[in-house]
Amino acid sequence: MGQGSGTPGDLTVPDSPLICVVGATASGKSALALALAEALGGEILGADSRQLYRGLDVGTAKPTPDERARVPHHLYDVLDIGETCSAGRYARMAADVIAGIRARGNVPVVVGGTGLYVRALVDGIWDGPPRHPNLRGALEGISGDGHALHRMLARLDGPSAAAIHPHDRRKLVRALEITLLEGRPASALRRAHGFPGAVPAVQVGLNWPREVLYERIDRRVEAMVSAGWIDEVRALLARGVDPDSPGMDAVGYRDLVRHLRGEFDLDTAVSRIQKACRNYAKRQFTWFRKDARIRWLEAEGVPVRGLAEPLIGLFESYQVGVRVDVSIRKTP
Repeated sequence: MGQGSGTPGDLTVPDSPLICVVGATASGKSALALALAEALGGEILGADSRQLYRGLDVGTAKPTPDERARVPHHLYDVLDIGETCSAGRYARMAADVIAGIRARGNVPVVVGGTGLYVRALVDGIWDGPPRHPNLRGALEGISGDGHALHRMLARLDGPSAAAIHPHDRRKLVRALEITLLEGRPASALRRAHGFPGAVPAVQVGLNWPREVLYERIDRRVEAMVSAGWIDEVRALLARGVDPDSPGMDAVGYRDLVRHLRGEFDLDTAVSRIQKACRNYAKRQFTWFRKDARIRWLEAEGVPVRGLAEPLIGLFESYQVGVRVDVSIRKTP
């Protein structure tokens, strides 16, 4: 997505690195991660906020049983649909998994498009105090589109207010909740935390021309519908799953619920899902491109093996501090 200078980049491999394969939905991350894990004696660790949930299989493009049989996969199907998962909770679960992978002498390969989860794992995160239902309810009950909450936060915590859009009620409520519970600005508490859990990592991303990626997204949505996505949603509803459950806000699920309820036809549902996926990909790209540590591989017209081979050679022969030109673009 987008054009860059095309200047070859290089990678510095740290000691005991974490390999992270990131990028937009439908960019081919899972296939590359699988190739790397198979070649390097690795185990795959998911970093997708919706693949954590049991029962959301087709619509979240989870690894197939065959793929899971080829290398161990972790942090898939670990939450009930009604559970919530913060970035901090994910990072703690992931840290335990990584410790186990390394204890077995294997290489952890992280793959996923939830940027906040990857950042929490690599850089550490301050999760703040537990949610306070009464205080949260009072804050969420403040009317308006967020401007009243934003003005309140600006008085109590200017730096947090400057970083949060006035319409982002969820983040505004959480920042106010932390500030009021702790008696200090949330921004000051985060700075004091210092993020001590930083993990050495090599991060690579897959870059596609925007129009090509959008076409891949559209075709994948159609393939998932053909593969039984509607039946999956129908089965969830038959089990009594609430469409408002946290897990059900995965892209497309609520649109298919509305289709099954007769609110619009299948073509409309598919079109809505395709548009939502394209918008999600745009947000993912915006997030990841801000991290200068990610080295971007041009994926169009290159088979998975061609993408993987330079990285495999690098990791098989590395020593601390070695720099190897693998012709990876630094900035998409």
